[in-house]
Amino acid sequence: NTTLRGDADLLRIEGKQKYAFDRGEYTSCPVGNDDWFLKFSRLDLDRNTQIGYAYNARIEFMGFPTPIYTPWMSFPLNNQRRSGFLAPTIGGSNTGGNEITIPYYWNIASNYDATFSPRFIEKRGVLWDNEFRYMGNSYTGQLDYGELTYDNVTQLKRTHSSLVHGQNFGGGFMGSLNLNQASDDAYFRDLSSSNPALAVQKNLLQEEALTYSGGWWNSSLRAQSYQTLQDPNALVAVPYRRLPQFILGAQRVASGASMSLNAEYVNFTGGIPVVSATALGSPLVNGERVVIYPTVAFPLVNDPGFFLTPKVGVHYTQYHLGDYNLTSENNYDRALPIMSLDSGMTLERDFSAYQNEYVQTLEPRIFYVKIPYQNQDMLPIFDTTPAVFSFTQIFTENRFIGSDRIGDADQVTTALTTRLLDADTGNELLRIAVGERFSNQAPRVTITSPGAPSPATATTNQSDILIGVSGRMSKSITLNSLAQYNPSQSRTETFNITAQYRPEAGKVFNLGYRYQFDPDPAQTLAIKQLDLSSQWLLGGRWHMVGQLTYSLLDNRMVQTLAGLEYNQDCWAVRMIAQQFVTSLSQSSTTYFIQLELNDLIRLGHDPLSALKQSVPGYSVLNESSKNIPKQNSP
Repeated sequence: NTTLRGDADLLRIEGKQKYAFDRGEYTSCPVGNDDWFLKFSRLDLDRNTQIGYAYNARIEFMGFPTPIYTPWMSFPLNNQRRSGFLAPTIGGSNTGGNEITIPYYWNIASNYDATFSPRFIEKRGVLWDNEFRYMGNSYTGQLDYGELTYDNVTQLKRTHSSLVHGQNFGGGFMGSLNLNQASDDAYFRDLSSSNPALAVQKNLLQEEALTYSGGWWNSSLRAQSYQTLQDPNALVAVPYRRLPQFILGAQRVASGASMSLNAEYVNFTGGIPVVSATALGSPLVNGERVVIYPTVAFPLVNDPGFFLTPKVGVHYTQYHLGDYNLTSENNYDRALPIMSLDSGMTLERDFSAYQNEYVQTLEPRIFYVKIPYQNQDMLPIFDTTPAVFSFTQIFTENRFIGSDRIGDADQVTTALTTRLLDADTGNELLRIAVGERFSNQAPRVTITSPGAPSPATATTNQSDILIGVSGRMSKSITLNSLAQYNPSQSRTETFNITAQYRPEAGKVFNLGYRYQFDPDPAQTLAIKQLDLSSQWLLGGRWHMVGQLTYSLLDNRMVQTLAGLEYNQDCWAVRMIAQQFVTSLSQSSTTYFIQLELNDLIRLGHDPLSALKQSVPGYSVLNESSKNIPKQNSP
């Protein structure tokens, strides 16, 4: 626990719950440690208003004065918000040079506030980042706007804006807005150097939605489009706009049967494919799609040890095609019956080993699906892709995600899972799972769209084999792995493994490997990546942190992070450098330096979010970080 202490030359009681201190100092350092002090010529505390005032306040660190000084400041004595400057953030990048941000927080009202964050970027100019938050009895939202009036590098005005709004209209009706815009394709690659996820985003969502929940049924109406941010050297497809989309869902239980309905109407416009890394193709077919899918499931047996659930449904789809239609017909209908039978059981046994008590489970599961074949090559591909083969996917009816393709099936999926549990705590120590799908005939439905060449259909009625192993090997070691093996080609399609060694807080080492085979000779989808990350004690109070992702195929670093942390009883310093790829020909290198004075202030760019994302199991050793309000980040 942090010990707060201070002293002053003179204490005056100026009224009930009002105190004044002359020539004093304050610190959270324990007695005998005077590493830092907040010093002031006068301090007024008013417990009636819960506001304090400090005059000529300055910070001394390690016996030396710092540039942090203010002739006057006010601050709350409780958790209420107050207007004023927040701690500056300092950093830099290879694309912008050194930079500093000085945020100002404006507490407009109890339900409104704003933060103005001028960001001085050495090579580019001043980026004005502004945030406005609001809340009412039936609504909440946030508006962000950033403007670089003149970028010294690109010689352009650059802006971005974002509005997220939620509204409760009452009576089950809800509304939402999620609108995002950037002035140019490279805005986030150039100006979000400290946030990899933001820097590499490709599509900015623009969506308005109205939803209704009526208990056993619900519906939604939305308009959705995107602004696609292109890298000239690695173009991406422009997604369809949904203008509009209407969804209806319902579910009722009667006489032990679960009846559901999923229905949808969508008008798709504006999709553009990629024909090469540097060229977009012709616009894709526009059109309207109606989907109606009623199902009935009846659990014949449903208890903790065994379940058996048959399910039947009819998937009806109707298309009306418009502009850029390459076929001779404008209207198509498709109706397919879908039947499935899901069953499984859980067996348990108790046993003892090495003076410990354990429970082992054996969980077989069998899933059967019957869907007749229907040629669907004439139907467009609006929002459908092959599902990622996984333990979740193999227990679904359709091997595609989306409604444009319904895969033919006369297949049985079998899986066997065994778990080792601690008999006293119930914690899972080890899990091993194996699954495979068998078909009476090879699947024939493909993902081709009209006008595209037809790929070779599957030639085997045996799916890939999934093997997953995970668990806590010891108190310090955990393991997670998943492999997908193709028995017909005798090759591994995908393999992922991560291992973590964490003997105590502040000591963690992660090792991961990711592999994906790509039959295309161009190897555009092939992946061989090694991932290492760690937080470790170097000696004394120094810790190192690091992370690297290395592509074995490209022989280059994809992302790296390295840094040092020093944690004292009442302060901490973090020095971090990070590099990541933002485009095919561009990478960003950034550095952060942060000094944290426990229970007072954090100076510099906050690297904690980057460290937690990059180093799984990372520990915040300076626990007072939880007590300092999170500051705005540009």
